[in-house]
Amino acid sequence: MNKKWVKVGALAFVAWYVITRPEGAASLVNSALGGLGTAAESLSQFVSAIP
Repeated sequence: MNKKWVKVGALAFVAWYVITRPEGAASLVNSALGGLGTAAESLSQFVSAIP
């Protein structure tokens, strides 16, 4: 039961943040996707280096 309220609270916070600070939310998403891209590139280099 508590997990449900945590999820609802987290979704409410995300919605509030996006509504009140759309520039900040966009910047956060952009940074997260950039980090995932960097991680994918590093993993690709690692796998390519394995003989």
